[in-house]
Amino acid sequence: MQAIVVRDRDAGLAGLSLTDMPYPEAAQNDVVVRVHAASLTPGELDWPGTWTDRSGHDRTPSVPGHELSGVVEELGFGTTGFSVGQRVFGLADWTRNGSLAEYAAVEARNLAPLPADVDHTLAAALPISGLTAWQGLFDHGRLATGQTVLIHGAVGGVGSIAVQLAREAGARVIGTGRSADRDRALALGVDTFLDPQTEKLEDVGEADVVFDVIGGDILDRSATLVRAGGTLVSIVMPPKVRPKDGRAVFFVVEPDRARLTDLATRVRDGRLKPVVGTVRPLTEAPAAFAPETRTPGKTIIRVAED
Repeated sequence: MQAIVVRDRDAGLAGLSLTDMPYPEAAQNDVVVRVHAASLTPGELDWPGTWTDRSGHDRTPSVPGHELSGVVEELGFGTTGFSVGQRVFGLADWTRNGSLAEYAAVEARNLAPLPADVDHTLAAALPISGLTAWQGLFDHGRLATGQTVLIHGAVGGVGSIAVQLAREAGARVIGTGRSADRDRALALGVDTFLDPQTEKLEDVGEADVVFDVIGGDILDRSATLVRAGGTLVSIVMPPKVRPKDGRAVFFVVEPDRARLTDLATRVRDGRLKPVVGTVRPLTEAPAAFAPETRTPGKTIIRVAED
């Protein structure tokens, strides 16, 4: 099969290439998925799991990418809940070959059924961003109706879904981003928008939940914006500055089949619209990792036609 692989950690983007790889073997409780669409996280070339397995052993050449949508090609021994030919989407495992390939072997627990009327391109934009947004807002942030949430990076892959989920939950939403993204953020449902590069972040007032996807100085300054009893949530790094009278949480997204199913239902019903930035063929996947190619929303790699 054709796949994007990385071999040399020190080579950076130059170490990415499209090449032939062996068809994946379905282990116990695995599903081999014929990938139709996949997505990537630009920073994943720095993740340990891209280079080593669960035992810490080198696993290169490895296939990056952790979000996928496609069709079940094969079931491993003991796998239940799916059938060959079924449409599925979900998360490829962190320390195994990923989704930027024609086929991927994935633990069945990381996948969910995909409704027939949800496009693979949209589905591939959901797993990491959708689960991260939900877990950050509600599982860790404990956001409730009538509260205020400040979402940094409001038009990005995670932020854009977080804005929509928060609005549907009845929260007031403050979003941040670049000035050029203001109209997009307002269209998503942001009540107030601010560009921290040109406007004073502290002017937004207090929030019950601050959801950070940026880190650094923005994360540090956000601690003072958390209302008493509120929560500062980051997916970038553990907060160095903690709210005076609140909680600080750093987390890594976890697979959740039931929540994936719920998110897909929301997309099918028109209640949630993942923001797709650019769509590229598999041959152009290496270029999508370059920082200068980043666009609002998720970059999708189309591997096969629907």
